[in-house]
Amino acid sequence: MQVEAHLQKIIDQEGKVHLTLIDPASQTPERAAEIALAAVKGGTDAIMIGGSTGASGTLLDETVIKIKEKVDVPTILFPGSSAGLSRYADAVFFMSLLNSRDLGYVITNQVLGAPLVYKSQIEPISMAYLIVEPGGTVGWVGDAKLIPRKKPEIAAVYALAGKYLGMHYTYLEAGSGADKPINPEMIGAVKQVLGENKLIVGGGIRDAEAAKLCASAGADMIVTGTVLEEVRDVTAKVAELVSAIKR
Repeated sequence: MQVEAHLQKIIDQEGKVHLTLIDPASQTPERAAEIALAAVKGGTDAIMIGGSTGASGTLLDETVIKIKEKVDVPTILFPGSSAGLSRYADAVFFMSLLNSRDLGYVITNQVLGAPLVYKSQIEPISMAYLIVEPGGTVGWVGDAKLIPRKKPEIAAVYALAGKYLGMHYTYLEAGSGADKPINPEMIGAVKQVLGENKLIVGGGIRDAEAAKLCASAGADMIVTGTVLEEVRDVTAKVAELVSAIKR
């Protein structure tokens, strides 16, 4: 399965992509698989697997395996470091946290992880990763110089640099559990400079209104994770979000 081509096909046909993020450290592998299946029934297009802390080793491998037993949509690793890689996934967002003060998150973890990606033949999808205020756990762990919410021009020049470095995707992240999503002005400014390159937006998206606002502003893909840990009916919540962003 060529995951990047698959996601592009969904964008061509349906306008937008919905991604469900599952953190292996938040539940058992069996429960993670149940959430993934419920999300697929709701219309999600792919499952992202990863987290800022604790998403590695045997727990990560078992989570990926259990999810793949339940669903047939792509599984994409979202690693917090080189330890967040698993040979059982279909693809990995091979990303650089461009606004980190720590070179480990800009390039060192990528160097350490590249041999495993190469040997396992999981598909790398290049990504510029940008953390916006408030940033949450990932902002703290990644030692990010947070992009101010009211400075869309800063996000835009970071995204442009990522594009010129050859990264196919840009991910604007407000942080898991953010009280509100990234504002439409920043999303629009970033998408304008990216052109055909794909923009992912995540953090603080809890309902259809927020998802639609982000999608309408220019996000090609919407990520939701924390809200799905909080609701009883994952399928209904995902269906609500998907219906808000698709054509």
